[in-house]
Amino acid sequence: METNSPLGDATLAADLLDDYEADPAPVDDGTLPPDRFLDREISWLAFNQRVLELAEDPALPLLERSNFLAIFASNLDEFFMVRVAGLKRRIDTGLAVPTNVGRAPLEVLEDISERAHELQERHARAFHDLVKPALDDAGIHIENWSDLDEVDRERVHDIFQNQIFPVLMPLAVDPAHPFPYISGLSLNLAIRVRNPKTDKVEFARLKVPTNLPRFVQLPETTGIRRYIPLEDLIANHLGELFPGMEVLEHHEFRVTRNEDVVIEEDETENLLQALEKELLRRRFGSPIRLEISDDMDEVTLGLLMQELRITDREVYRLPSPLDLGGLFELSGLDRPELRYPRRVPTTSVALQPAEPTEKPDIFASISKGDILLHHPYESFATSVQAFLEQAAADPNVLAIKQTLYRTSGDSPIVEALIDAAEAGKAVLALVEIKARFDEQANISWARKLERAGVHVVYGLVGLKTHCKLALVVRQEGGELKHYSHIGTGNYNPKTSRIYEDLGLLTDDDTVGKDLTRLFNELSGYAIEKKFKRLLVAPRYLRKALLKNIEQEADNARLGKPSGIRIKVNSMVDEAIIDGLYRASQAGVPVEVWVRGICSLRPGVPGLSENIRVRSILGRYLEHSRIFAFANDGDPQVYIGSADMMHRNLDRRVEALVRLDAPAHIAETAELFDLAMDASTSAWELEADGAWLRHDRDAEGQPLTDLQDATWRQVSSRRRTGGSR
Repeated sequence: METNSPLGDATLAADLLDDYEADPAPVDDGTLPPDRFLDREISWLAFNQRVLELAEDPALPLLERSNFLAIFASNLDEFFMVRVAGLKRRIDTGLAVPTNVGRAPLEVLEDISERAHELQERHARAFHDLVKPALDDAGIHIENWSDLDEVDRERVHDIFQNQIFPVLMPLAVDPAHPFPYISGLSLNLAIRVRNPKTDKVEFARLKVPTNLPRFVQLPETTGIRRYIPLEDLIANHLGELFPGMEVLEHHEFRVTRNEDVVIEEDETENLLQALEKELLRRRFGSPIRLEISDDMDEVTLGLLMQELRITDREVYRLPSPLDLGGLFELSGLDRPELRYPRRVPTTSVALQPAEPTEKPDIFASISKGDILLHHPYESFATSVQAFLEQAAADPNVLAIKQTLYRTSGDSPIVEALIDAAEAGKAVLALVEIKARFDEQANISWARKLERAGVHVVYGLVGLKTHCKLALVVRQEGGELKHYSHIGTGNYNPKTSRIYEDLGLLTDDDTVGKDLTRLFNELSGYAIEKKFKRLLVAPRYLRKALLKNIEQEADNARLGKPSGIRIKVNSMVDEAIIDGLYRASQAGVPVEVWVRGICSLRPGVPGLSENIRVRSILGRYLEHSRIFAFANDGDPQVYIGSADMMHRNLDRRVEALVRLDAPAHIAETAELFDLAMDASTSAWELEADGAWLRHDRDAEGQPLTDLQDATWRQVSSRRRTGGSR
């Protein structure tokens, strides 16, 4: 489901969730305390709690709060489908399950269950006690059947008969009809009926159709928009589905299944075919969570638990309606006063022609110097997209090479590559078909690219290709020139409007040659040992970052200027965290800006008193990764796609690029200054793992919103004053 929410893309949780495959156990040399890591599962749930706190915040626009409720639900679904499922799978198959806090896996599962139960109940309360009443006050009513009068019920009956009844498929359960398969994340009604002739009680399951609106709009009265949940409407017309039977009970339920994908790449000859087969298997993953309405009787619950093989710990009893992810549907309401103010991205100053009447020339602009882009404040369409579209149309461009991890099916990026191939250019697309939950979409447009003549490859066996790279080779004056883009986010025009990301456009020959060698390694059999301006995983990135961290510690011990600033989505990797602990012990000031999971304990005396950790959530999803080292007054700053997780450092192809322009280094420093300032709204991580929100000053006034401040700053740039 596509939304305009900052955290509501279907890939969000997958973006934050590590998996258990081949995770190394923490290396303990005895010099650091054994309890130095926070549990990553509980930390992920704490991230989702921060999302929930946005939904609870009355200062936010109402429909955005509703959206955050939906985001919380979608996030938690993926957490169960991936992280909990992976943990259970390894426990059930007897595989070792290393945990970063040294606890038994079953103990971890119990903690997850306890915390998830608390959060889901809090989530339900936020809807019923906070958001729903506010929606009512705003003239947006989500009604129950009991709220409808006779006139309403007659109108709803017509809707049911004409638009819903023909689509429904009740499935009986008896000796001739075995218990039906319950698809993952589907909303269902468990129904018990009595045959008045035989007095026999039967069970039936009815799936709530997913191709109908989740909230059925009722006829408007006096300008009020009214809706009734589809399942509530159906439940009150069951007599028409079971004529002649007496309906005794009906209750909502929803099953979450293991939907992770596991492929043994070394044992398959065709990765594409193996993945398609595995995607079919995904539909039939084992159940790992059962959500039920809080009025479900014990007989019905017992039957569901028995048939689904669910334990008490995996049952979540909640007030109706279940699956508040359906609130995404309210995003389309035309109520701008209940949304964030509309914003239009600006074209990067460095890409604007000198005269308004001139046609933009991306290559000419890049030739004047490196350009640092900041999305969504600066337009993706007039920068990265325009770069590739101009390359596709330019007769002097000979080749285009690009990685594609997640993009939209109708993406102009894909169309530009197709246009380039059809124009006779050499085009290479490295498509990561194993991008979680985007596998099927990626397979579809990979084949579309192949049909157009694009050379499509799927990367290296055993590794996901996660780096965001584009290389254009252009003939100029009898010589070949490289134009490159290295970004922190996907080549997806839709998410570029709601994901905060950085990207570098450069004609630097060093970067061009680095990318040429890297693409050769990804598409062929080359084994490149050195890159000059890139740090590439899995071979070099971890070592390089640890070396930079150690250098800062050495500088601090010698009394030289030192400092480390890291912005990531997740901070989990034990070796990196231990390096930061040792840097802190040496006196290095360390600032970590993390959106999601953080296993690092800041502020522990003797261990991490020089480390601060902040998190910022808001209108846009903070997605860029920045690594900055003071380096004795000669700052070294990198941007790229890698998070500090095992998968990113050890099981993915990632790339960071060093920023060379002083203005770009200063721009990232200003961004950190604002993020870490006490006057900026943020969550601060405590040593015990609690995240404390700071959004008001001592007088109760709102603190600075980083994203609003950044928008104002970028929008105010002028042709003569903007940084490249």
